[in-house]
Amino acid sequence: MKIAIISGDLKDKDAVRGIGVHTNELIKALKNEAKNKKNFILDLKMVKSKDYDVIHFTSFKPFVISLSFIKPRGTRFVLTIHDLIPLIYPKNYPPGIKGRFNFLINKLLVKMYVDEIITISETSKKDICRFLRVDPKIVHVIYLAPKEIYSKKTVTKKYNLPKKFALYTGDINYNKNIPNLIRACEIAKIPLVIAGKQALEVEKMDLSHPETSHLKGVSFKNVIRLGFILDEELNDLYNLATVYIQPSLYEGFGLPALEAVAVKTPLVVTKTQALVEILGDNVNYVNPNDPKDIARGILKPNINIKLPREYTWEKTAKETLDVYEKA
Repeated sequence: MKIAIISGDLKDKDAVRGIGVHTNELIKALKNEAKNKKNFILDLKMVKSKDYDVIHFTSFKPFVISLSFIKPRGTRFVLTIHDLIPLIYPKNYPPGIKGRFNFLINKLLVKMYVDEIITISETSKKDICRFLRVDPKIVHVIYLAPKEIYSKKTVTKKYNLPKKFALYTGDINYNKNIPNLIRACEIAKIPLVIAGKQALEVEKMDLSHPETSHLKGVSFKNVIRLGFILDEELNDLYNLATVYIQPSLYEGFGLPALEAVAVKTPLVVTKTQALVEILGDNVNYVNPNDPKDIARGILKPNINIKLPREYTWEKTAKETLDVYEKA
């Protein structure tokens, strides 16, 4: 079996989070698993698509054409869809005329060509079946996992940060609920540190645009914004933080929360479908729409969370290989 993975450019700094983490870590784990399978060949540089048994497209954007218009005879298509958040919040992620047209094309291409779909939570699976109208039998939930580095209880360098602080890492999109995060930290009287490229650039953003209008009137004056940081530095921050907050209104998965659990950082997490699915029932969740309740969580965070299942990249790779063989 010869597999081609359409991974895109994974060298960009933004690719070390989200979809990029999934694809990079999956490829590394698949290479290890491939050593035990003599009939399995993994290829990241497609030359002639007709030479492959399976072609795996690792990202899907509803409003951008995400699949090939041509499917070679005898080749099977596997598609990873992480989430469909832009379709859940259409007012905040307006597609425009071109985006709507592209989405109709994407739906058609999925119907015509995709043999198996991989997603990262049962929550996302429900959205995929609802919006794309695909058979649930072809949608496979394969969970992500923290990188190995997020198990180290060490700090490699010194940072000019407060002795106590709340940490958030990631984007500042609408579903991330940044305004309520900032208000909650103000109520709890704890400094907020945000690691991520977007937060550092908020003053340059057009806050009249629907995708950023939720940030209008939100003051980042007292927020410590570190911009993009490497995994080693983020591991340090998890170890130094008084609490990690996952304040999301909605998630397809919520990998940073798992990273915080791996480092044993006290955790505040909002009650949303995917986060409950990933972290389990033995967590004291907070209301994402109530800054006071998030503040309550900050003052009494979850410690030593027992996860409902094991999350490893080895397991992710094995389950992905099973989908390839099924396709």
